[in-house]
Amino acid sequence: MTRTALLVLADGRFPAGGHAHSGGAEAAVRAGRVTGAASLEDFCRGRLHTAGLVAAGLAAAAALGADPAELDAAADARTPSPALRVAARRLGRQLTRAARATWPSPELDALARAFPKGAHQPVVLGLAARAAGLEAADAAHCAAYESVSGPAAATVRLLSLDPFDATAVLARLAPETDRVADRAVAAARRVAGEGTDALPAGSAPLLEIGAEAHAGWPVRLFAS
Repeated sequence: MTRTALLVLADGRFPAGGHAHSGGAEAAVRAGRVTGAASLEDFCRGRLHTAGLVAAGLAAAAALGADPAELDAAADARTPSPALRVAARRLGRQLTRAARATWPSPELDALARAFPKGAHQPVVLGLAARAAGLEAADAAHCAAYESVSGPAAATVRLLSLDPFDATAVLARLAPETDRVADRAVAAARRVAGEGTDALPAGSAPLLEIGAEAHAGWPVRLFAS
């Protein structure tokens, strides 16, 4: 059952709103940093080891039962861009709705009451995984994979990139994605004794700068 739940949660068709966000790919394409499969792979690798690692750590900690309010504050501290904080909370609100409908849980109900505008998406992801009977490693893998699969899917639309090439990028990144998830879980297990400072805090300045520029565009394909 839990293996199937993991597939449901990680499925791009799960109605959590991620399809409307490019994970910074739209800004990177306009800036000329992503022009094809090779540069997409570089972009995704950088995102995986920074924003992806941070998200995986937060999700794993939530799945292990850490205080969601403390994790949400930690997510805020690790997200300098106001535009990215807004996007993370919008995604968190949509994921909360989808998860509560799919895996009813008192913890998800309490989160919805505590954060009516949405908690950060990785925190919600961890609680959704917990409600679905999944482990911290599952939550971390979902978060790490989302950090690269979203930009890859967006780039297919932005550049008319061959979907086979985009999928091949994800396959080549699979071993690194596994290692990032493992690092995230190891850090999350230290939260009980050390607090949220034990979680990864990788920085991705170009993602932050690009998000702020993207938020001001009058016309754009993706919400972030």
